[in-house]
Amino acid sequence: MKKWQTLQKLHDNYLVAVVRGNSKEHAIAAVQQMIEGGIYNIEVTFTTPQAEQVIAELIKQNNDPKVVIGAGTVMDAVTARIAILNGAAYVVSPHFDSKIAEVCNMYSTPYLPGCGSVTEIVQAMTVGVDVVKLFPGDFLGPNFIKNVHGPIPDIALMPSGGVSIDNLAEWVEKGAYAVGIGSALLKGAKDGNDSIIKENTQAFVKKLEDVRG
Repeated sequence: MKKWQTLQKLHDNYLVAVVRGNSKEHAIAAVQQMIEGGIYNIEVTFTTPQAEQVIAELIKQNNDPKVVIGAGTVMDAVTARIAILNGAAYVVSPHFDSKIAEVCNMYSTPYLPGCGSVTEIVQAMTVGVDVVKLFPGDFLGPNFIKNVHGPIPDIALMPSGGVSIDNLAEWVEKGAYAVGIGSALLKGAKDGNDSIIKENTQAFVKKLEDVRG
């Protein structure tokens, strides 16, 4: 049940903030700006220094049930376990790794592997993956979702990389389960406390509302 609740929140919130902080403090401050701006799915990447501590601290600071804190750029099963034990509600990697899937399944935690081909997507499905991260999204494009859903209609696909305000509507129209947004949220920011992060976030939230009508 925990796994399905997390997946439903990811879908309902739809926008996933992919956070690559320069430091623990920078990441925490930036995430708080994003949450205040209305994005509640947070993916703390393990390229961020002390990422597991960032995850644990964010969970302590945010008791809103809408907020979902996960881990990104998880390269191996050991890192996946560290992330989960520090509270990560979901695990994302830039590639598909069956060992990461095993750990996530053991802890009833959603695993979203990065896949760039139908072969990789099917491989992920065979080990119980429910949502696949399309990566890199800007290379694959929104039509990739439509094309995959022809022969494989039941796999949920989340693009990451290349999602912008200008193409958000097309990703939604083509059937994306959720979308990952990275550097666009930090554009123009000088530090993690910069209010421009909140403004960038609010712009994406407003665009999604307009798209959904």
